[in-house]
Amino acid sequence: QVQLLESGGGMVQPGDSLSLSCVVSGGTSSEYAMAWFRQTPGKERELVAAISQTSINTHYSDSVKGRFAISRDNAKNTVFLQMKSLKPEDTAVYFCAARGDYRIWRDDYTNWGQGTQVTVSS
Repeated sequence: QVQLLESGGGMVQPGDSLSLSCVVSGGTSSEYAMAWFRQTPGKERELVAAISQTSINTHYSDSVKGRFAISRDNAKNTVFLQMKSLKPEDTAVYFCAARGDYRIWRDDYTNWGQGTQVTVSS
């Protein structure tokens, strides 16, 4: 069973940048499509960004398009989420997720990390 461990969360000010990392263990990351989700209390989980196994395809929610970038380094079994021009509404717990097929745009990922808190506040 693949395990996912997120890091890089924290508190920043509006307009700042922040980068999240997700290390994949217990499996070969290149076999999985990867994604970042976020969730705030009382709201549904949102698919923020996703990337295919070979990085050919990416998918972004409209709310982050142009500000966030997902990437991966399969040699290091790591997926990244670079976030720029952060807004207070980006505040959430961010989760890393994996799936074994190509449907990166779906939200039914099978493996999940524990999440890392991102807070954007002045």
